[in-house]
Amino acid sequence: SLLAALAAGASLAASAGAVDAFLAFTATARSATARFEQQVLDRTGKVVDRSSGSFAFSRPGKFRWAYDKPARTLIVADGAKLWIYDEDLAQVTVRAMDRALGATPAALLAGQGDVTAAFTLREAGRDDGLEWLEALPKESDTGFERVRIGMKGAAPAAMELHDSLGGRTLLRFPEFRAGAKVDAGEFRCTPPKGADVLDEMSPARPPQPGGAMPRKP
Repeated sequence: SLLAALAAGASLAASAGAVDAFLAFTATARSATARFEQQVLDRTGKVVDRSSGSFAFSRPGKFRWAYDKPARTLIVADGAKLWIYDEDLAQVTVRAMDRALGATPAALLAGQGDVTAAFTLREAGRDDGLEWLEALPKESDTGFERVRIGMKGAAPAAMELHDSLGGRTLLRFPEFRAGAKVDAGEFRCTPPKGADVLDEMSPARPPQPGGAMPRKP
C-alpha cells in the first residue's frame, strides 16, 4: 500500500544518506502538495526577489507551481505539455515537457522517470538540520548548473538552484505533504478570454488571443 511504501521510505531515510532518502521519495511518493517560500539572490548574495505560493504534483510528470505573491504566475504540466500563465502580462506560453526541466523545481520533484538518468546525484553533507544532496544536470540547457536538495526525513524541505552567472534561488517547503491526493483538474490550464497564447510547440503559427487549452488530466 501507499502508506506502507511511505513508511518504508521514512525508515530508509532515517538510516541512509540524503541521496538514498531522495531516491526513496521519488520511488514512493506518487503525489504531493506543499507551500513554498522563495528567495532569488544575485552573485553577491543580495536578495533581489522574494515570492511565495503553492505546488502540487502527480507522477508521472504532472505538476502545478503557482506563485501568489508578489505577482501571480501559474506553471502547469500535464506530462506532455507545459503552460506558463503570467497574469500581469495576460500571456500564456506553451512548451513541450522535454523543455520544461529548468522552468521550475517541480519538474525535478515530479520527474517522469529515473531521476538518475537526467541528474548525477551525490551527498552534500548536513546543514541547518537537513541532510543535503547535490543534483548535477547531465544536459547543458536546463537553466541551472546544479541543485542542492535538503531532506528532512523522507521528504524534501529545501532546495537551492545555482545558475551559471553565480545567482541562486532558495526554496523552503514549510508544508510538504507527501502522498496527498491531488485532483486531476489541478493539472489543466485554460487561459482567460483575451489572453495571448504563445505556442512554442508550433512556431509557424502566430499567437492566438484567448486560444483554448487542451484539457488533459
